[in-house]
Amino acid sequence: MLDVIIVGGGLAGLINSILLSRAGLSVCLMEKGRYPFHRVCGEYISNEVKPFLLQHDLYPSELEPSQISQFRLSAISGKTVRSALGMGGFGISRYDLDLYLSQKAKASGVELREGMKVSDISWDGDHFEVTASNQRYPSKLVIGAFGKRSQLDVRLQRAFMANRSPYIGIKYHIKTDFAKDVIALHNFKDGYCGLSSVGGDVYNLCYLSHRDNLKSRTIEEMEREVLFRNPHLKAIWDDSDFLFDKPVVINEISFEKKRAVENHILMSGDSAGMITPLCGNGMAMAIRSAWLLSGLITEHWYGGTMDHTALESTYQKCWNDQFAFRLWAGRQFQRMFGSPILSELSVGLMRIPPVADHLIGLSHGRSFE
Repeated sequence: MLDVIIVGGGLAGLINSILLSRAGLSVCLMEKGRYPFHRVCGEYISNEVKPFLLQHDLYPSELEPSQISQFRLSAISGKTVRSALGMGGFGISRYDLDLYLSQKAKASGVELREGMKVSDISWDGDHFEVTASNQRYPSKLVIGAFGKRSQLDVRLQRAFMANRSPYIGIKYHIKTDFAKDVIALHNFKDGYCGLSSVGGDVYNLCYLSHRDNLKSRTIEEMEREVLFRNPHLKAIWDDSDFLFDKPVVINEISFEKKRAVENHILMSGDSAGMITPLCGNGMAMAIRSAWLLSGLITEHWYGGTMDHTALESTYQKCWNDQFAFRLWAGRQFQRMFGSPILSELSVGLMRIPPVADHLIGLSHGRSFE
C-alpha cells in the first residue's frame, strides 16, 4: 500500500509529491495529461515563494524566468496608471515549469503516472481506494490537487459545484513589443486581460471574461467587439504575433469558497480554493499550500500511521489562517474590474502610492522557506 496518492500534477500536486517523497514517504502522483502541456494560467509567480523554491532546489533558474517589478493598470476607456509591484515576482511558462518540476519529482523518487485519469476516490475508514484506468490503488492518504473544477468534484458532491460559474478563461502566447519587467492588467466589459513576459521573447496573454460576452459570438468576434474597446488591448492584438494555432480555453472558473478537506481527502492548490486571477497570486498560493500541507503530513506521520482526524482539523484551520482573507480580498477586487465606472475608480486609487501598496499587499503573503 502506498503512503500517499496525489491526484493532479499541477504546481500543488508536484510540490507536494517532491516534499513528501524527500521526507521518506512512498508517493504516487497521477496526472491525466502528459508533460509538457499548456494550462490556462497567468504564468506570473509572486516572489513570496522564491526563498522556498531556492531553499529546496526548485527554483528554475536555468529556464531564465523574467523578473517583474512593475504593474500597469488600464480602465476600459484606456486610462492607465503604473506603480511598483512591492516584492515583485517572476514570469515563466507552465509548459516549461510543470515539466521541470515533474523531472524533479522523478529524481526525488516519486512514482509519476501520466495519462492516468482518476474516476473515483473512496475512503473505508481505514484507507483510500483510488480508481484510475479501471484499476484500484490503495493508499493511506490522498491529496486532491486536480485544479479549478473537475468531474471528481461532482463525484465527491462538493457544495460549490451546485452553482454554475459565469467565467471563462482564455490564454495565448505571443511575441510583442512590451517591457519585460512589467505585468499589465487591462479592463474590458465584464472582464480583464493580463500581459507579462514568461522569459525569452515570449509573453503570456490571458483573460477572464463573463460568458455573456461570448453569447452568439465566436471567441474572435468577442475579442473584436468587446476587448478591443480598450485601446491597449486592440493595440496588443494588432501589433503581436500569436504563437498558438488556437487559444487554450477553460470554462466555468469558480471563485466560490471550498473546503480544504473533503471526504477525508486533503485538498491543495486550486482544489482547496482559487484566488481571482487579477490578484496574480494563484501560482504562489498553490506552491504555498503544498508547502503547508506536506509539512503538516510529515509532522503527523508516526512510523507509517497517523491520526487522520487531528491532521484534517489542523490542516483546515491552518489553511484558513493562511488563505481565507486573501481569497476574500480577491473577491472584493473582482467587483472593481470589468465595469466602466469602477475600473476608472480603481485606476484613480492606484495613483495614490500608499493606497496602491496597500491594495497590492492585501492579496500577497510574506516570504517563507
